[in-house]
Amino acid sequence: MVKRREPSLLLVPASQPSNDAVSLATTANAHGLHDTLSHGIRSLAADAAPKHPLENRLAQWDSTRENLALTLARTTYGLHAPVRLGMERALVQSAPTPLSLGLPGNGFTKPGNLALDILMGLDEEIRPEDVLIDRAQSTAMGDFHLGMERKLRLP
Repeated sequence: MVKRREPSLLLVPASQPSNDAVSLATTANAHGLHDTLSHGIRSLAADAAPKHPLENRLAQWDSTRENLALTLARTTYGLHAPVRLGMERALVQSAPTPLSLGLPGNGFTKPGNLALDILMGLDEEIRPEDVLIDRAQSTAMGDFHLGMERKLRLP
């Protein structure tokens, strides 16, 4: 079942408690005991060091920003705009990328989907994963001079 997002004009994600870990503070019954059958296994890490409220907001930052963009597109252009954006993203995600086909690339691009990054607006910003590329996952960069010699048929 797909969770439907409500249209929202929030710029910053709302502060919500995280559902990642079950702690005694959030699942205690009237006697002060943890209800394992209703809430699952208790996490001692969540009891020892609860998450900072800002960490939950940062985890939801991208989804809130995307929801804002789709809501603004809906109010500006009508209902078809977010539907069209969603269809374009789904088509681009299902299309094979050159790196997934095994074609050579340069040694600096991360394996990903450039067209999807453009549709999502991620091509306009520099993120840590853009700079801190794992060289083992990137394609090998060939020798430029050797390639030009082969192309020009030089001895």
